[in-house]
Amino acid sequence: MKITRIFAHRVELPLVEGSYHWSGGKSVSVFDSTVVGIETDSGLVGYGEVCPLGPFYLPAYAEGVRTGLRELAPHLLGYDPCELHKVNHRMDAALKGHAYVKSGIDMACWDILGKQTNLPVCVLMGGRYGDSVRLYRAISQQSPDEMSQKVTEYSQQGYTRFQLKVGGDPDTDIERIRAARSVLKATDRLVADANTGWTQHEAMRVVRAVQDLDVYIEQPCLSYEECLAVRRNTTHPFVLDENIDCLDMLLRAKADLAMDLVNLKISKLGGLTKAKQARDLCVSMGIAMTLEDSWGGDITTAAIAHFAHSTPEAFRFTSTDFNSYVSVSNASGAPERVQGFMQASNEAGLGIQPRTDVLGPRVVDVS
Repeated sequence: MKITRIFAHRVELPLVEGSYHWSGGKSVSVFDSTVVGIETDSGLVGYGEVCPLGPFYLPAYAEGVRTGLRELAPHLLGYDPCELHKVNHRMDAALKGHAYVKSGIDMACWDILGKQTNLPVCVLMGGRYGDSVRLYRAISQQSPDEMSQKVTEYSQQGYTRFQLKVGGDPDTDIERIRAARSVLKATDRLVADANTGWTQHEAMRVVRAVQDLDVYIEQPCLSYEECLAVRRNTTHPFVLDENIDCLDMLLRAKADLAMDLVNLKISKLGGLTKAKQARDLCVSMGIAMTLEDSWGGDITTAAIAHFAHSTPEAFRFTSTDFNSYVSVSNASGAPERVQGFMQASNEAGLGIQPRTDVLGPRVVDVS
């Protein structure tokens, strides 16, 4: 089998809640997603999706995905999409860095491999563990009362994991954390995710002020060294996210005992192939994970479900159902949340079919 065409569509994904706010005053109301398609000479077509969380979160932006695809796609024509490591090696040789550009291509190749073998991607990634995948709900940054009310509402929908967006004024963040924790059950998990928003001394104030609460602290500061300093001065379970973008950083963090959990995002690492490498390394090192992506719609959510469902349950802290955050569906067959859980499809590949009426015209087309 050979790749004969790589194309992409731009899809806008408005938020159900109207807007999404996180550290540093950053916000977005409509996400700019890129749906990537790969055609083959056998007639099989695979799909992936890449949706950066705006250009001010990670070194990634929506138009960069499409520009990168135009640069990268000609180098992949004629390659067998089922030879995943070979495709990834070629992508890395043809385009240095820009992992997020490669993610949609790699995801589409996994979709093709599943269709070729008539197996779900989660089976190909190691097997299906358990009946379902536990989800968290991200709580957009608002006032303490508004955020605790959102936690209550989503608790009633079955969620038991919550990622509270902090990283603003430390005194207000302390109130946010206390208000959210007060409305949760003892068995629920609360993560205070600063998204790199605190300086080191601010982070130290916050963790000291909430030391009596059952709360996880996620990526408090911008640099790895700052996060490590905070980690060494708190007894809270500690999560690293933005700093862990390759295997080298994962190994360094393990050696430094810099985290109890790690957040693995598919596009941040360059696709499902490299995310699986990091996932399997974490399992071997005994590190639990949040398994997700930066953002996306139905196709990204399907990929997350397969990624998470093929992870041993003991190491699977939580995942995300991004398609429930947005008001536009870009594919049928995607997982649907049921009482705070979702399942990977039993169909071949990712188990989705893009909605052609939503995708619109091709904005990238290389053959």
